[in-house]
Amino acid sequence: MDTLKVLVTDDEMGMRLGVSRTLRDFSVRVPDVNGAVAFSVDQAESGEEALAKIDSSPPDILLLDHKMPGISGLEVLDRLAGRETDMLTIMITAYASIETAVTATKRGAYDFLAKPFTPDELKSTIRKAAARLILAKQARRLAEEKRRVRFEFIRVLGHELKAPLNAVVGYLDMLQSHQLGDNLAAYDELVTRSQARMDGMRKLIADLLDLTQIESGEKHRELAEVDLAAAAASAIEAVAAQVAQRGITVALHCAGPLAILADAREIEIIFNNLLTNAIKYNRDGGRVDITLQRTGKQAVIAVADTGIGMSAEELKRLFGEFVRIRNEKTHNILGSGLGLSIVRKLALLYHGDVRAESQPDAGSTFTVTLDAEG
Repeated sequence: MDTLKVLVTDDEMGMRLGVSRTLRDFSVRVPDVNGAVAFSVDQAESGEEALAKIDSSPPDILLLDHKMPGISGLEVLDRLAGRETDMLTIMITAYASIETAVTATKRGAYDFLAKPFTPDELKSTIRKAAARLILAKQARRLAEEKRRVRFEFIRVLGHELKAPLNAVVGYLDMLQSHQLGDNLAAYDELVTRSQARMDGMRKLIADLLDLTQIESGEKHRELAEVDLAAAAASAIEAVAAQVAQRGITVALHCAGPLAILADAREIEIIFNNLLTNAIKYNRDGGRVDITLQRTGKQAVIAVADTGIGMSAEELKRLFGEFVRIRNEKTHNILGSGLGLSIVRKLALLYHGDVRAESQPDAGSTFTVTLDAEG
């Protein structure tokens, strides 16, 4: 439970003790924030003592009496003016008037509490101030997290684009300087490598566009009846050349058409990402099995491969953005690191999810569940 510090400043000891007793076991639950907020209360009997305590350990909420010996509550507000602080000040006074409230507000007070006030009135005022403080802190945390994620996104994106660009520039330099002599056939491999790198960058850009549209909520979705079996067959056809080149067998297991309410493009993205991963991380001469079935209101897509597999630690971070499993078995495998993150985000749009099971050197199985009714 979070705790907010309250400093009650009043020259009347009874008032200070009364506030302390009222807030001792009081807690507030703020909407949209997990957990409750409690309060710890400190006391000051003068404006001078309050300023000293604020300098040494600023409270979250300052309950400040208007009329006190020495400097007044309004003078305390004047001395606090211009400070960078999240502290909220609540003026408490027996001289309640519109003029006093307006003056206190102009000098930085958040709220106004007229003496004599009841414990319920105090709690209501404190509850409102606490909610504002907690929501403001949460907003700052979210803003900081957004800045951190944006920085990390740009950093990783720069790295992911820099490597293939450097490779293509190197191949072009070799072509331009005729490093392999005058035999044009000798340069075919450089062109092939350059094309592969460019294909990787195009895939990265396409994945980024997909991810951005999904997360922004601006992706135009056209829900209609989609046959998962037909969509899987189309995805298999799209990778036929890769499969033939590596001698991989791809088998589709489905009793017949399996219709769901979905966006055809989203289903295509799911199958393409799962199938290309199953091929990329497979062994030459390996196997990929795609199994489709209906379980109640859910459609289940399972893609199993006989590839290099993953450890339990690698599985834990698999669905993050720009996450690519890097080890001695994968260092030559290209990819954006966004495919599985996109699959999960799309599955969530259908009130489903994706899970992975894997064993090193024994292959992996990815299972996607989707609400068949959209």
